[in-house]
Amino acid sequence: MQLFSTLSLSYALAVTSAAAAGLSGMHAPVILWHGMGDTCCNNDTMGWVAQIVSDELPGAFVHSVRIGNSENADQNAGFFGNLNTQLEQVCNDLAGIPELHQDVNMIGFSQGGLFLRALVQRCTWLQPKVLLTFGSPHMGVAKVPECTDPSSAMCRWMRQLASKGVYSWYIRDHVVQAQYFKDPARLSQYLQYSIFLPDINNELDKKNEQYKKRLSSLEGLVLVQFSEEQMISPPGSAWFGFTDEDGNDIPVQNTTMYKEDWLGLRKLHQANKVEF
Repeated sequence: MQLFSTLSLSYALAVTSAAAAGLSGMHAPVILWHGMGDTCCNNDTMGWVAQIVSDELPGAFVHSVRIGNSENADQNAGFFGNLNTQLEQVCNDLAGIPELHQDVNMIGFSQGGLFLRALVQRCTWLQPKVLLTFGSPHMGVAKVPECTDPSSAMCRWMRQLASKGVYSWYIRDHVVQAQYFKDPARLSQYLQYSIFLPDINNELDKKNEQYKKRLSSLEGLVLVQFSEEQMISPPGSAWFGFTDEDGNDIPVQNTTMYKEDWLGLRKLHQANKVEF
């Protein structure tokens, strides 16, 4: 996951609280989802974040998403697995937590923010109010993410597999990062073979109106882009921007997704419910 200062997280939480002001969800439960290579409950990362959230939002129930029966399994699931299956599992797991059957706020780090946004759109029983994402690849990545920990065998294995072809049948179904990889020079292949991102971004010919309805119903969407991003390429993906095949940045307002409002993002933005 990305490193960030206590000050920046506290500021973002303040923005989140402001966006939720006047709602029953102001101190609503908070769902966290960690980034690549991290785990749900590491005391130095997500455990620390959970404590900051508790300090900033007194009395709020905080739940950190875990896939599998251990932290090790959870870490591995951040590299390998089928995202569609994982999201369905998380949706079902969260349904078994009584405290979450009310308005909830959500905070995601790196790829965890993308996955939480997918939950907003797909997990129909959830009642999300504010979604806050840190450096999340909402429009995908044009390069396979680097390893923050060079000693991580799982990350090295992920990159080796991805280098063999992100759209090959086995890798696209089993390597998590391949499922949000988007090569701007091979968009037709991406739309045809990618099993996750084209659907969740409503890029396919048949649009999912539920996705648009649920995302645009948020009371607040806070999108943090890091000024010295080293993991996500292009960095503008954190703000729903991307790049063309020559490497030129395309800001979100210039994307067809925004102009035609496939996800309801433009509606949210025009209602002053998006913080970039």
